[in-house]
Amino acid sequence: MTSSSDRSLAVDVPAPKSYEIRTYGCQMNVHDSERLAGLLEDAGYVRAPEGSDGDADVVVFNTCAVRENADNRLYGNLGRLAPKKADRPGMQIAVGGCLAQKDRDTIVKKAPWVDVVFGTHNIGKLPVLLERARVQEEAQVEIAESLEAFPSTLPTRRESAYAAWVSISVGCNNTCTFCIVPALRGKEKDRRPGDILAEVEALVAEGVSEITLLGQNVNAYGSDIGDREAFSKLLRACGAVEGLERVRFTSPHPRDFTDDVIAAMAETPNVMPQLHMPLQSGSDTVLKAMRRSYRQDRYLGIIEKVRAAIPHAAITTDIIVGFPGETEEDFEQTMQVVREARFAQAFTFQYSKRPGTPAATMENQIPKEVVQARYERLVALQEEISWEENKKQVGRSLELMVAEGEGRKDGATHRLSGRAADNRLVHFTKPDEEVRPGDVVTVEITYAAPHHLLAEGAVLSVRRTRAGDAWEKRNAAEAAKPAGVMLGLPKIGRPEPLPVATAGACGCD
Repeated sequence: MTSSSDRSLAVDVPAPKSYEIRTYGCQMNVHDSERLAGLLEDAGYVRAPEGSDGDADVVVFNTCAVRENADNRLYGNLGRLAPKKADRPGMQIAVGGCLAQKDRDTIVKKAPWVDVVFGTHNIGKLPVLLERARVQEEAQVEIAESLEAFPSTLPTRRESAYAAWVSISVGCNNTCTFCIVPALRGKEKDRRPGDILAEVEALVAEGVSEITLLGQNVNAYGSDIGDREAFSKLLRACGAVEGLERVRFTSPHPRDFTDDVIAAMAETPNVMPQLHMPLQSGSDTVLKAMRRSYRQDRYLGIIEKVRAAIPHAAITTDIIVGFPGETEEDFEQTMQVVREARFAQAFTFQYSKRPGTPAATMENQIPKEVVQARYERLVALQEEISWEENKKQVGRSLELMVAEGEGRKDGATHRLSGRAADNRLVHFTKPDEEVRPGDVVTVEITYAAPHHLLAEGAVLSVRRTRAGDAWEKRNAAEAAKPAGVMLGLPKIGRPEPLPVATAGACGCD
């Protein structure tokens, strides 16, 4: 029985504040959002219930500045939140990422109901800025001009229990004329190899079995620390991490793609036979105008060497259609490279003019209807090639890492989905025994479509893994909490191509 004195000491404990993060853009932003989630949860926030759609106490926009409609998309979303905030005292809205770094004070002028604006270099300040905005009752705009602390030192709430991003560098030293990212992310800054490997080992100890090494220009790693072979050494070092089954990386630049990297890929068993290497254009004239420091022969030569060393490698790319001054002959050169390279997938972009880039003021901007027509021809060609390359997988037995959320129709078709070593997406018949995300299955491919494979027969084998154990443990822990909302992030692994999609690190490497 509770006495009156006990009751007098009782206090109401306020429910923790909820948060929602909306992420746009490249894998850098995806990983930054994992850090933002970690920071907010360290500060006592909890993820908003699924489907909250702006009803959280704090809504964070992690923005991208690469596409032309990025501004309109942000302000449209902010406008839809304005009445919700007006009806909900105490709600806060924060805007970060590349667009915040670029627009700064403009955001608060256009959307005065925004509470916090922070940049790409100071994401660690978000909880402090939110509290300062609450106490001072005015917007806080804080944009650091250079990196304050390497982001991987921040708390991280990773979206996958079995696969993880690991940043090896931030920033970019390239000067591509179509890209605004270097101005927003700054010069390349490399992490020390020991710090990277320590993070990888810690992740593996937690059950992660696949990592993706991440950088704006990942194979330029080492330029900041004075070692031209640092990236190939890092790949080999990852091969020595016990329990790490799969290593991927994105996105490399053809300029920095050296033979020692190809050798490391071929000779390190857990480095996957997959390469995403942006082409951007097959025309030497356009590549020069883009300020890309390679030409068609150099690019095709790299692919030839990779395929000689790793015959089953799946190679994907990014291509921009309609760059200023692109002639029909230039475009045909791109089409010819696509025919020769036979990419497993290509992420195709219609050129998007971005203020602040040299390309935005170039003469001979291509009419929209011409760009659209070329884009459609390129997509049709690549669809044909992707389908032909996928058909070569029919009859093969492939080992898949079971994925979570990669098959939108899995529930209706009673299938599961996974990624092959070369990162192809495979939907397979659900076996009688339990299979968890992170576990490994062997299947035989029976059907090929342009963007996925099917294994319609019985699963040949199932291997339960520590990664599957980690997923199960995490899932059980999450089930004990209120249902959470995902960050709106791309899934681990290469996403399916969209008409205009962001693939590699901002699609500009």
